[in-house]
Amino acid sequence: MAQTRTRLTHAQLAELARHAFGLSPTPPELPSDTDFEDAEGVLVASTGAAGLAVRDIPRWRAPAEVRAELDRRGWSQPAAWVGRPPEDTGGLPDRLVVLLPVAGTAPDAAEISLTAAAWAQRSADRELMIVPVPVTAASPEIGWPELATAYGAGPVASRVDPGPVSTGGRVVVFTGLSGAGKSTIAGRLVELLLEAGRTVTLLDGDEVRTHLSAGLGFSRADRDTNVRRIGWVAAQIAKHGGWAVCAPIAPYAASRAEVRRLVEEQAGPGSFVLVHVATPLDECEARDRKGLYAKARRGEIAEFTGISDPYEEPTDAELTIDTRRSSVDESARLVLDYLTGS
Repeated sequence: MAQTRTRLTHAQLAELARHAFGLSPTPPELPSDTDFEDAEGVLVASTGAAGLAVRDIPRWRAPAEVRAELDRRGWSQPAAWVGRPPEDTGGLPDRLVVLLPVAGTAPDAAEISLTAAAWAQRSADRELMIVPVPVTAASPEIGWPELATAYGAGPVASRVDPGPVSTGGRVVVFTGLSGAGKSTIAGRLVELLLEAGRTVTLLDGDEVRTHLSAGLGFSRADRDTNVRRIGWVAAQIAKHGGWAVCAPIAPYAASRAEVRRLVEEQAGPGSFVLVHVATPLDECEARDRKGLYAKARRGEIAEFTGISDPYEEPTDAELTIDTRRSSVDESARLVLDYLTGS
């Protein structure tokens, strides 16, 4: 009986599926005497004395299942296509199996929904079966013709090189010390975006802690959790083409990088914009309307960023703003210009 239970990442689940489906001869390297589950906690595999035993993997449809559906539809070796549709679909066959190589993505990834929508828009009179497959788009673990054969399709009619999808969503994260001006600039940016006709969600630090992160303290672990939660919500907004503006302190480089990864995985390259509001500590203390810095100096607030807890200044910010030299409106318009390419 397995001694431990481990949750697999999306990439590991895809590797497991490739092996289970006969798309890869090499089993994944997994620790022995362990049960493995997916993100929903469903048991998908176990390792023991007899080796690797793979159970059902809910995320992925097995090639045999797809072939059986083709038989039920009466499709005899339909043509296959890999990835998104071409601009002109006029020359494609009337029946097509579309294989989406999306290994490593979440089941609700924008890559899947946007590609399916593109096919629906361009192929109204064509019969399609769209099948996400556990293969990496950029460097496939199996050749496209072999992949098509495994899923019961004929030769690949043609294919689009699957590049990263952009949903059009954007996430702007303002980071900086308490009192730097993040929330004020973020609020003005939201006003400017609304004036420009954008649908925008503002995820501000204090409100997020009240509604999304209630119960969290200010330890490093809790700060990281708070920032990751903000990032997850923002990524979901951007995945569907929305815009999110966030204004946490976000003092640690690792958690900011994690948010960037989350957002760009869901909304595409360039969808994440980090703005460092680089107001110096002495200026932030001088503006201290809430008296927080004074309390921190007296030791009444533990783990206060900039006093008793570090702030790791970004080295990867798209924009850096010094509020001593630009007003709130000027700062917000700098960000707007960057977002709109002005």
